[in-house]
Order: sequence, then C-alpha cells, then structure tokens
Amino acid sequence: MIYRAIGVMSGSSLDGLDIAFVEFHENGGKWQFEILHADCKAYTQEWKAKLENAITLPALEYQLLHADYGHYIGQQVNAFIEQNALQYKVAVIGSHGHTTFHLPERGMTGQIGDGAAIAAETDLPVVSDLRAMDVALGGQGAPIVPVGEKLLFSDDRYFLNLGGIANLSIKEAGSDYKAFDICAANRVLNMLAGELGKEYDTDGDWARSGNVNNVLLQELNGLDYYNQPAPKSLANDFGTGTVYPIIKKHAGSVEDQLRTYVEHIVQQVDKALSMDPAYHRETYSLLVTGGGALNRFLMERMENQLSAKVVVPDENLVQFKEAMIMALIAVLRWREENTVLSSVTGARRDSAGGAMWLGNVS
Repeated sequence: MIYRAIGVMSGSSLDGLDIAFVEFHENGGKWQFEILHADCKAYTQEWKAKLENAITLPALEYQLLHADYGHYIGQQVNAFIEQNALQYKVAVIGSHGHTTFHLPERGMTGQIGDGAAIAAETDLPVVSDLRAMDVALGGQGAPIVPVGEKLLFSDDRYFLNLGGIANLSIKEAGSDYKAFDICAANRVLNMLAGELGKEYDTDGDWARSGNVNNVLLQELNGLDYYNQPAPKSLANDFGTGTVYPIIKKHAGSVEDQLRTYVEHIVQQVDKALSMDPAYHRETYSLLVTGGGALNRFLMERMENQLSAKVVVPDENLVQFKEAMIMALIAVLRWREENTVLSSVTGARRDSAGGAMWLGNVS
C-alpha cells in the first residue's frame, strides 16, 4: 500500500511549524518512506508570544487560543499544499499541536491546535490529540516518536532527538523500545542566545568560546529528574522554569553559560545511553536529529565524549523527522493500528491514539 500524508509538528523550541509531505510504502509489515516536500513556517513574534504564554491564560482564553491556533495550522497547511501543488494528493494530516501542559502523573497532557479547526480549514481528514489515549492508560504520553523509529529505522539501535527537549530511544532485545526525555536542550540554549541578540547560537560558536563553570554544571547534573527511572517525560517548562533560573543565578558570561549547558547536555546523553548494558561493550550508531544536530560544537563534544558513533543524516531528515513521524502516526491511526508503544511510556498496553476529524466527506 502507498499512503501520502502530511505531518505537522510544533516543538518546544518555538522556532516554527514544521510541515512534511511524506510518501509511505507498506508491504507485508515492512515500511519505507520518502519526504517529498518539507518546510518550517517560522512563527511571528506575536504567535511565539501566544504559544509561550499559553499556560498563563484563563480557561476561556486558553480554549479560544486552542481554536485559533487550529485555524492557523490549517491555513499554514493550505499554503504548503498550494506552494507544492499537492491538491488532491494528501490522504490524511497528522497534527501534534503545541504542548502546553504535561502532567501524566495526574492523568493529563495538553496540546493546543484544535484538530476540528484544521479539518475545517483544509477539508482533509485530520488526526490530533496524539498523546491523550496513552496518558489515559497510565502512560507518560511521551515519547511517541519511537513507533516511527521501530517501523522506519529497524536497523538502528540508538536515536537521539535534540529539539527543545532532548529525548532518546533505545532498541532493546527483540523489538522492544525504551525511550524517555533526557533534559531540556535547544529551548535553554536559544534563551541564552537570545540574550546576545540572536535566536540561536550559530554552529555553537559562542559556546565554543566560553568556559565550563563546574559549580553550575554540578548543580545542573544534580537535578532530581536525572535520577528517576524510565519511563519518564518532561514538560516544556522544565527548561524555562527550572533549568534557566539555575543558570542565571550563577555569575559568568553568557558564553560561559552556553558552554556549560552544552557540556550538561552531552553528559546527560552519555548517562542516558549508559542505561543500555550494551553501550560500553559494543559500538552502535547514534542517529541524531532535531535542530541541535546542526550545532557543530555540540556534535563535536558528543563525538569526543560518547562511546556510540554519532551519525547526523541528511538535513531534511534532521529537521523534519518528527513531522514525518506525525504523518506516519496519522496513517497508522487511519489503519486502526497502534501508534504508541507501552514499553516506552509505561502505559498498561500499546494503543491506537488520536482523535480523527474527517473534514469534507462529500
């Protein structure tokens, strides 16, 4: 079977809305994919502020933003379809939305971006609310990307995504996967770069010029989250509300803070990989995607520190892997197949998550 789908992803780094049009081939349970078109629709300062401040809104305003953002996503998808002449080629849209609240220990996770509004704008079937079923089953609701790694990258063992939050997937014996959020990543690095007047630290050059503050590094590494067993996941405000204030209470230049936080990410990735008994015994590849994979200094530090072989794929896959897997999740939901792995999230069972909005069926 051949499926052509659009995946939409808004990460915690708030750099923009990732949209990917992907062709999937399924034959006897074996999947292949090709990202045919992809783009990142940068947020305006207005939209960035709306998303950043969503968790502070009263209930009514939050729900209005949920609807407005859904219409915005639908409009951006329509522009993407027009730009790439994809009319009548898209079977389904998978939209992750933008995570606001994430409290799986209390049975709740929240992603704004109303799927009904997206379907109304595009007249296409939409799958949204991708994490809710897993959380209802007692899971973390995160990460959800491993189902795509299992089906599309079956030859690899380690997968690291460096977005606003860094998360790791480990393929274990058989077909089981362990995956969890490691630490805040680009969200914190970008906040620090913003103090120097840029949206991000290009190639990690500012971090490269700084020095490690060992006192700060020790305090960051001592955060309770890092000693919790998997499955576990982080809310977006871990970086903004916990990590960033710790960094700013320490004296030193922003360059030193960037350098120290790069070292913190590398050490936490190394610690997370060490959960796998095979990590130091055998050499496996670590497939690195997400915006952080384009940070040359961060990648150099990982290559020097980690036992795994660091592999950065082509830029299209680096930037749009998560959006591509949102498209796959929509296809799996359409096929009524599982989209979230309980071995990853700790839920009672695997589940076919996602609300489906059919758009125009006439």
